[in-house]
Amino acid sequence: MDTASMFMNATKVYTIKSFLTSLANTTMFTTYALYYIVTLGFNPFELLLIGTVLELSVLVFEGITGVVADTYSRRRSVIIGMFLLGIGFAMQGIVPVLDAWVPLFSIFGLVLFSQVVSGFGYTFISGADTAWIVDEVGEEKIGTIFMKAKRYSLFGNLLGIALSVALASLAPNLPYLIGGLMYLGLGVFLILFMKETGFVPREREQGASHVKEMIQTWTSGAKVIRSQPILMLILFVTLFTGAASEGYDRLWEAHLIAEIGFPQLAAISLPMWFGIIAALASLLGLIVVGVVEKRLDVNNERVVLVGMFTLTGLKIAAMIAFAFSPSFSWALVALLLIGVIQSLSSPLYDTWLNLNIQSSVRATVLSMMGQSNALGQTAGGPAVGWIGTRFSIRASLVAAAILLAPILIVFGRALRKR
Repeated sequence: MDTASMFMNATKVYTIKSFLTSLANTTMFTTYALYYIVTLGFNPFELLLIGTVLELSVLVFEGITGVVADTYSRRRSVIIGMFLLGIGFAMQGIVPVLDAWVPLFSIFGLVLFSQVVSGFGYTFISGADTAWIVDEVGEEKIGTIFMKAKRYSLFGNLLGIALSVALASLAPNLPYLIGGLMYLGLGVFLILFMKETGFVPREREQGASHVKEMIQTWTSGAKVIRSQPILMLILFVTLFTGAASEGYDRLWEAHLIAEIGFPQLAAISLPMWFGIIAALASLLGLIVVGVVEKRLDVNNERVVLVGMFTLTGLKIAAMIAFAFSPSFSWALVALLLIGVIQSLSSPLYDTWLNLNIQSSVRATVLSMMGQSNALGQTAGGPAVGWIGTRFSIRASLVAAAILLAPILIVFGRALRKR
């Protein structure tokens, strides 16, 4: 098989994976609040605890699973993660039935357990999937591939929004059940079509145990981060990005509902409004990502850095504009701008990160970056939430925007060094 066909095969598998994971996630999470609050009856504290358990699971397991991917196999790690996510999400979809079968645990306890399973599964995929595709196709084209995968994932978002609303209208638990089954199906697909030709396992010491090998891989990854100032800067970026995102992600809906309000149109319900906003953001993101993919050399590190610097500045401005929105139309424009920025930032950040990591510890380092993000969310979320309780949701959103400000300094410094 020649290099070109290998490139196309790996790229096709990666883009299909991106499309299906996005479709499954949007199917579950577009209407998850209705399922959690209306059907299962969770209160705000329980909702916060569910998110905290998920992030803590990621924080605990991320480093371990990243080491597995670098020591043994990225493909194997991704496939294991898909099946664990499928089990965890499907479990949430049948929680009411499980409650009758497992009387010793409450519905809330079962959901928390499913979050641990899902978090564990996520850590097997985080870092391993991008490390796999970079090894298969090389670093020269990785920016283009990440942009293409983002386009496919935005298509998945659009389909998932419609599917979520349709399934939730039949039964509130169906989106989670179907989303979990999608992940299980994707695991089977990857077993059949995901090949691993570019990964070179670390050389094993004669007589070394599996645990010792994994410790050596983790130690090598930590040394790589400490020895490269650019990776320390990226670690700093992920920490503050996580802190800012947790506050914004948890509060933007509450800000719209409690402090701005929606136009009084009888034909459009509250869930439909959120579906419309999500669909518009995905559609705009799809258009903008397509334009950027064609017009800019996203494989060039300086282009990526300039893009990240510009997008971070725009995101800070858009979040502050959203916080102080005097009307629904103003808030909608700010929300859509934030959505487009996030669609562009994700593939650019992944490109920047992977261009600065050596292959032998790529999954381990990526997992450490994931841990940094989870730590930022775990620490920053409650702090931003306290500001909202003490003052207002607007103040919390401004605080989340301010948490992004140090990242501008990091990108500026990286650009000067370039």
